[in-house]
Amino acid sequence: MATAPVERSSSVLEQVTNPGALRSLSDGDLAVLAEEIRQFLVAKVCAAGGHLGPNLGVVELTLALHRVFDSPDDALVFDIGHQAYVHKLLTGRRDRFDALRRRGGLSGYPSRPESVHDLVENSHASTALSYADGLAKARQLAGEQERAVVAVIGDGALTGGMAWEALNNLGGAPDRPVTVVVNDNGRSYAPTTGALAGHLHMLRYGGGAEACRNFFTDLGFVYFGPVDGHNTAEVEGVLRRARAVKRPVVVHVMTVKGRGHAPAEADTADCLHAVGAVDPASGRPVCTPSAPSWTSEFGRALVEVAADHPEVVAITAAMLLPTGLGLMKERFPGRVFDVGIAEQHAVTSAAGLAMGGFHPLVAIYSTFLNRAFDQLLMDVALHRLPVTFVLDRAGITGPDGPSHHGMWDLALLSTVPGLRLAAPRDAAQLRRLLSEAVSWGEGPTVLRLPRAAAGVSMGALARMDGMDILYRSKGRPLDVLMVPVGPLAQAALEAAGVLDTEHGVGVTVADPRWVFPVNEGLASLAARHRLVVSVEDGVRTGGAGAALAGRCQDEGVTTPVQVLGLPHAFIPHGSRPGLLAEAGLDAAGLVRAVLASLGHRYPAPATARRLGGIP
Repeated sequence: MATAPVERSSSVLEQVTNPGALRSLSDGDLAVLAEEIRQFLVAKVCAAGGHLGPNLGVVELTLALHRVFDSPDDALVFDIGHQAYVHKLLTGRRDRFDALRRRGGLSGYPSRPESVHDLVENSHASTALSYADGLAKARQLAGEQERAVVAVIGDGALTGGMAWEALNNLGGAPDRPVTVVVNDNGRSYAPTTGALAGHLHMLRYGGGAEACRNFFTDLGFVYFGPVDGHNTAEVEGVLRRARAVKRPVVVHVMTVKGRGHAPAEADTADCLHAVGAVDPASGRPVCTPSAPSWTSEFGRALVEVAADHPEVVAITAAMLLPTGLGLMKERFPGRVFDVGIAEQHAVTSAAGLAMGGFHPLVAIYSTFLNRAFDQLLMDVALHRLPVTFVLDRAGITGPDGPSHHGMWDLALLSTVPGLRLAAPRDAAQLRRLLSEAVSWGEGPTVLRLPRAAAGVSMGALARMDGMDILYRSKGRPLDVLMVPVGPLAQAALEAAGVLDTEHGVGVTVADPRWVFPVNEGLASLAARHRLVVSVEDGVRTGGAGAALAGRCQDEGVTTPVQVLGLPHAFIPHGSRPGLLAEAGLDAAGLVRAVLASLGHRYPAPATARRLGGIP
């Protein structure tokens, strides 16, 4: 029997300061709470930016989870984590949403330092079921099987290979209860692809008898569903039945991404998946960017290249629009392949395409390439196959935080034999380097793009041994050679001007264009200077600067190389300019570093020291 509505002078949401408060609410109060949560999310996320659509779609589901399971005693693991805003609201963090995804503020993903209710910070897809498998084993070994383990995973994340590996293990252990909640909204960023999507569609619309044989039951799971994910009472009832089974269970929940917000529901491209500051009524950005993004510039350049190179095909891992492949999909639909959230498969499938005579281009976030490094190394590079990787969100990405910063790619890729990596400094160089990459047939190539506006064009004073000389002091000795990676050339140019005109330091700024392998001419140029300063928005250990220093050592060049980059640490969320400045990678930081190396007194600020600072 439903309890009587609570007496209140304030909103229901204001009274819910912990999950336990949900259990005394009536059905009517829960309906009011769901509406208040949606209004709250629309207001806060549209103001600060963040993941809107995924969270609007899981309101009732999250309410039911916290009414049935007792977090943190029971483990709730959210796959990816971008649908955990409602969970954050219900676990006492409502007052922190004004600083969502800002430096020092609320993380856009679950965060262990924020709350005991958050178990997993990693926001890479398809991992929740493996975490749940390990947690369930730990509970079994400790004799604590009454403490439930629940994993919430979207149908999009189920396309990832790790999810299938975990399902195989979970279903094969009937004495180890885990509740797998499949949040089926038919999409991740884009509509879910592949055979599993078709199977879930059949279960969703094929009558839904819970006793039917399906993929999950054949693996050993008890299957409940499909369930209306926007009916709290229905979801709660099924979850209670699932908990009582004491076996591995799949609860198939149907939801609508962007539920309750007209602009999100109407945005069929990605249901306002991730937004910047937008107008809540229309879902449109509140301001127009001053310059096109690197992603959009790449999308336009790719269409031009693909028109001239019919052998070029493109692969995405469920990120068609975020990686800039939308225009190519419109122009050449048969030459773009979405493989789902399956980065390892994407890379080795690209290897097969290359073996078949095509030149595949894999468009992927830098942070997600980490997951497919073995495939790049052994399936592409070992076979010297012409595959081009375009790494979006390389370097500091900003508000998405530690698991999304693309700061390891340079260090990882520097170890791959035969790989060529370029970092364009502006949109014009992007077009030239992309054309060079797809024309190279002797091994893999990589282009590295940041999450930022493409910015101003930076012309070269001269071309030398394939490198561009961007700045050269007149009438001064050759004191410092600055070698920036990609768009950090802008900060290097600004710093060079200050060092030259205000401090009397002779500076040369050279853009190597192709960062790996290190250009022989760069070592020769380094030998003519007193100091070399490399600048990269990747980890200092093993990256571009380390490769340059190694090349100088191999060539007998004794000029010291100062490597400026990101600290050996997990960097928190914040704005890209702010985080780069804290790491000493803005113009002021470069000036400080050079002057310090040359013996000038120019102290580093406290913010740089706090983040790891400069050497």
